[in-house]
Order: sequence, then structure tokens, then C-alpha cells
Amino acid sequence: MTDAVTEAVTLESLLRSSTELLAAAGVDSPRADAELLAAHVLGASRGEVAAWAIAGRRMDPVQSVDLRRLSISRATRTPLQYLTGTTTFRSVELQVGHGVFLPRPETELVAGAAIDAALAAQNSTDDQGGAEGRPLVIDLCTGSGAIAAAVASEVPGASVHAVEADPEAAWWAAANLEPRGVALHVGDAETALPDLDGRADVVVSNPPYVPDGRIPAQAEARRDPGLALYGGGADGMRLPTVVAAAAARLLRPGGTLVMEHDDTQGELVAAVLRRDGLFSDVQTREDLNGRPRYTIAARTDGTMAR
Repeated sequence: MTDAVTEAVTLESLLRSSTELLAAAGVDSPRADAELLAAHVLGASRGEVAAWAIAGRRMDPVQSVDLRRLSISRATRTPLQYLTGTTTFRSVELQVGHGVFLPRPETELVAGAAIDAALAAQNSTDDQGGAEGRPLVIDLCTGSGAIAAAVASEVPGASVHAVEADPEAAWWAAANLEPRGVALHVGDAETALPDLDGRADVVVSNPPYVPDGRIPAQAEARRDPGLALYGGGADGMRLPTVVAAAAARLLRPGGTLVMEHDDTQGELVAAVLRRDGLFSDVQTREDLNGRPRYTIAARTDGTMAR
């Protein structure tokens, strides 16, 4: 009896039962998720959890219940990040939870392109003696603030502004951006920051772009708020078109736009950007899986129609 009770509360036993539960629910990485949930409960790293399991560590009753509860929630395909309250994006750790879009790995490439453009602008202003090396970067539709936080972290001295229309998402963005000195603005991208018109060195955006009616294939993605997913219209291009117009208004001549989009929208986005001669050097780039997932363009010195 003693051995059975001891076995029932060992960390390894709990990890095994959680792994079986998550595997049966179709979770892609059941053991890893079980270890990460245990790490959250124990306030430890995943590596420490793995070592403790091998060493035969036991969990007290409260910890055992917490792990079982979290495992059941994960088995319903609640995103792991919602349960642990954090996620990692490039060089930063973000607070996340229900009501905010979870940043994806492909968006790290979008952030990287914006960071490269900001560093190039910083070097240019340094060389020319202007702006004191403080590039102005604007993140439209910031969501959790992931891109803006990464820019602020990797381009020291940049002046970073972030815009989000959804008040619930903006709550999470504030938690992630205010400690990093990023100015958060709650409002629509279309009309945001008129005082910065024609001044931005970089505008970056991961706007809602999923075509109306398309249901995300991954169960966890269906937990993302609809406001962060659907771009409007059968092709999903209404909001990306709005963001393109806002970027044309905000960017200085020669400034850079970086925008994420669906892998079916590369040609549509390029056509929008080339229209009216407001952008040049339009380049659609691929994600790590070889899919066309974001576009980079340079603002021309053309005048916008009023």
C-alpha cells in the first residue's frame, strides 16, 4: 500500500499520466507539455523537472492537483501559453492569456526584418548626424506587443510606438510594453498617430488577415480571439489594405514597411503596395517552411491622395 501511494504522487508518475492524457487528446508534444506544466507548478525549469523525475522526487498533494488540473485544461486544447501565462518571442518573454493572440514562430522573421530595417536607419542617422541615432518604429495591430517588445529589446535607443484597437489585447500589450519604454496607443491603425505622419523609419504589422469563413486547422489557434484573426472579406484583405494605407501615411520617404500576411495573399499585398506609386522595391519573403508569408517595401516620395 505504501509503495502504491508513493508511486501515485511521484513526479514521474504524474508526468506519465499527464503525457498519456495529452497524447490521447492529440496534443503534438505531450511529454514536453507535461514537463512544462510541471515546471510552471513547481516554479522551476523544464530541465530541473526532468532531472527531478529521474531522481524520484515526489509532489505534494496541492502540487499534484494543480498539475492534474492544468493537464486536463491542456487536453481540451487550451494553449499551453495560456496555462503558464508566458511565452517566449525572439529575445523577450511575454505575458499572455485569454483574449490575446499568441505570437507564432513565423512572426519572429517579420520582427527580424523590422529590426534589421531599424538598425539600418539608426546607422544612417548616426552617419549623417541626424535624429541622434533614434529610429522611429511603429507596430500596428500589436496584439500582445511581441514585435514592438522585440524591437525595443534589440534596437537600443529606438523610439517605438505600438497601436492596438482591442482593449482586451491592449491590456496584455501594456503589461509587456510599458516596462520596455514602448508607447502604447489604444485605437484604430487607420487613424492612429497623425502627429507622426511622414516621420516613421519603420512600420511593421502582423494584422488580422485570415479570410472570412476559414477555420484555423490547429485546435489551439481556434482559441485566438476572432478580432485578431479575420482580416475581412473572402480574401481577408480588408485590414491588410488599411494597414498599407496607414503605413504610407506614417512612413518618411525611404522608410520601410514590413507586413505579415497569409500564404495566399502575397500577390494581393504586392498589388496594393504598388498601387498609386506609394511603395517601391516590394519583396515577398518566405517563412521557414518556404511559404510566402510577409512582404517588405520602401516608401517612395510620392504624395498620397487626400
